[in-house]
Amino acid sequence: MNNINKLEHYIFSKKDKFKISSQDIKKGDIFLALQGKNFHGNKFIKSSLKKGAKFCITNNVNFISDTRIIYIKNIFKYLTDLATKKRNLYKGKVIGITGSAGKTTLKETLAFFLKKDNLISYSQKSYNNELGVLISLLNLNLNSSYAIFEIGTNNFGEIKYLTNLVRPEQIFITNIQSTHLENFKTKNKIATEKSDIFVSKYNNKRQILYLNIKTSPEEIILKKAKKEKNLKIIRIDKLSKKYFVKNIIKEQKYYKVIFSINKKIKILETKSVVMFRIFNLLFCYAFFDQNSLNLNTISKRHKLLKPIEGRGLTHSIFLNKIRLKVIDESYNANPDTMYQSLEYFSNIKKSNTKKILIFGNMNELGTKSLKIHLEVLLQIERYSFKMIILCGEFFRKSIKKLNNPRNKFIYSRSENEIMNYLKKNIHNDDIIMVKCSNSTIVNKFTKNLLKVI
Repeated sequence: MNNINKLEHYIFSKKDKFKISSQDIKKGDIFLALQGKNFHGNKFIKSSLKKGAKFCITNNVNFISDTRIIYIKNIFKYLTDLATKKRNLYKGKVIGITGSAGKTTLKETLAFFLKKDNLISYSQKSYNNELGVLISLLNLNLNSSYAIFEIGTNNFGEIKYLTNLVRPEQIFITNIQSTHLENFKTKNKIATEKSDIFVSKYNNKRQILYLNIKTSPEEIILKKAKKEKNLKIIRIDKLSKKYFVKNIIKEQKYYKVIFSINKKIKILETKSVVMFRIFNLLFCYAFFDQNSLNLNTISKRHKLLKPIEGRGLTHSIFLNKIRLKVIDESYNANPDTMYQSLEYFSNIKKSNTKKILIFGNMNELGTKSLKIHLEVLLQIERYSFKMIILCGEFFRKSIKKLNNPRNKFIYSRSENEIMNYLKKNIHNDDIIMVKCSNSTIVNKFTKNLLKVI
């Protein structure tokens, strides 16, 4: 058996071995040496081997001679071929999640409930682009009963390509929102792109489609789905007769959420009402019911479910010996999620004089970027907060267009400016919400802020 055959046998017999960061390498892993933002992975092959990597894959034919280093001329083609083979070997149920926002949160929520009584595989982090999907397939546990994949896009044609690799049998489309407008231009075009995940010529395995229809672009998805043959459509919105939120009752110290699940009533208690999280629970209830799984798993375990880092996780920190809470929503942002976050933050039972907003730019909004950022500021003005710290070029230009704002807006140009202003103006038990797109100044600031925990 030559080295490539040994590598492939190892991939098919193991799970979760592929890593693209040398920092994550553990004994027995496979290091994929690719071009990164700053360095080529070839630079870290030696250190990966020292950490115990079983194999390293490189496209550098002149690399040092070592049986553990595998030369592949076209890495992406090789990975695609291997991923296709491994997907063909898989006998469990494959779930695909797409949508403009909330893919990772729904994936983690569904995985949390499923893994209680089932062996499952699911993509790590937000692995939803071409490389992420390939790694998720190669890391698949062939013995698992369920496999959950995120499928993302920021341009035309990507969904059909990734769908053809994953071929999910059961599909969730979370929503259609104003993301990647730089390429797609309109939400209707985003809806058309996302719909490719259930089109039979790209995915001959699809069986069930779960939808939450609230907007006209989401109606486009429903219309296209109804044209597909042998596709079961499960709705969880207000027009659903099978799965829906029957009522939300405010009690003295909590909210009572009443779900109707296929004519069964399920009642959950929650301290706050965050609608996208409630709909995620409803998605999970619908999935469990459709797959004849125990609904009580969700009912009993939902209180143990925690938000994900960068997507609503709350941290308690001390800054300059001052006690603070930080709601971290710094992973990503679009206008719709900005509005959701504002409503949630305003409803937190705490004096508005203790609430601080830190907002950073929303990326990839195209020619409407300035207009959309100004609309977010006007939305903020419907509420009252202790202060709002803004950062990013679009917010800098937008803030100049506000006339006599009721709130205190502070524009900061850098991480240091944000930090210095906070240190001078915070008090014990202040609560901070951070919201921004990934790879922005505010995103980097948040990572550093949370290091002081």
